Amino acid sequence: MDAATDSFLIEGARVFDGHRFLSPGALLVVEGRIAAVDARLTPPAGTPVLAARGGTVLPGLVDAHVHVHPGALQTALRAGVTTELDMFADPALVRSLRRQASSDPGMADLRSAGTGATAPGGHPTALVDRGLLLPFPTVAGPQDAEAFVADRVAEGSDHLKIVLEDGTTTGRPCPSLTADTVRALVLAAHARGLLVVAHTLTQAHALLAVDAGVDGLAHLFVDEPASAEFLDAAVRRDVFVVPTLTSLAARAGRSRGPALAADPDLGPGIDHGQRTLLGTAFPVGPGARADLDVATSTVGRLHRAGVALLAGTDASSPGVAHGVSLHDELVLLVQAGLSPAAALAAATSAAATAFRLADRGTLAPGRRADLVLVDGDPGQDITRTRAITAVWRDGRRATGPQVVPAPGRAP
Repeated sequence: MDAATDSFLIEGARVFDGHRFLSPGALLVVEGRIAAVDARLTPPAGTPVLAARGGTVLPGLVDAHVHVHPGALQTALRAGVTTELDMFADPALVRSLRRQASSDPGMADLRSAGTGATAPGGHPTALVDRGLLLPFPTVAGPQDAEAFVADRVAEGSDHLKIVLEDGTTTGRPCPSLTADTVRALVLAAHARGLLVVAHTLTQAHALLAVDAGVDGLAHLFVDEPASAEFLDAAVRRDVFVVPTLTSLAARAGRSRGPALAADPDLGPGIDHGQRTLLGTAFPVGPGARADLDVATSTVGRLHRAGVALLAGTDASSPGVAHGVSLHDELVLLVQAGLSPAAALAAATSAAATAFRLADRGTLAPGRRADLVLVDGDPGQDITRTRAITAVWRDGRRATGPQVVPAPGRAP
């Protein structure tokens, strides 16, 4: 099967459909779309077949918090991440990468906030001074909200990112948006049909964002244990939360990057740039307050309360890499109290639902054939998601073995 073939059958694999694990069966793809998932499926004569007994087929993974750069979408796809949700990047870069990805099956699909909303001098303006970001507009007050959001829509942003950051957790104080400004941004974005997510690393900012009406939190806070007030607000407002535990570990001085770079399944496919990033310590200043255990405990409490959790990594930040770090996020979600199925749902169906991506995230007829085939059963051992044998985006194989007619079938 060459990369242009987009009709085939995967036979004998377990199936995780985005919500639950099904018995081993068959999954038929026709012209890039899932046509059927059925243990008793008889495919059309001549359909190329991949015999996959002992494996598990998953929906393509969705990383719900990244920051893209050239090469990121290729790196992500090799690790089974077929969609990346960017949370702050140069709009011109985003447009260029999306054009490339539209015709290149070797790149993950991309949705982006483009330029995020932050205060003058606020995070991440310091990255402009260091030459890591191009200059970008900021929001001085509520009076700027409408024009700021209109400009993001004109640039093609898919959602709005609001940055609430005062440096409490990093030890690097900086200005932050006011509550009135956040509310004005949320109202302006919702009026234009945009989802709104908020960068919050303190509980006070998380409460401010939830009370202002954001749709989701792009990080969990790491400064103090979750209060009943926060948990009640998250449930009442029906927000989703992207914990980014692998990034929070790096912020707390407990980076998992070096161990991930040495992983026997994922490590060999990590390029030099991503390997360097995995080994980079997160920069913090005096008095930084970041406790990973706080976030881990809160994840479990949110899950038990029924709050939607999405898997995201903050890829491109120190200690985190595109693609591979999402597999580590799955491990951390399971350690926080989610079942393997719930963790995988956070990286597939829950992320697609939260970001209104109705064509992916589940293995069901009519959905895009964004697929990952792994060796083993991640329902019993979540680390088996790392044993990737094939990846498809839109039914086109990005990596993995040839699909050939099964014995006794017409070629």
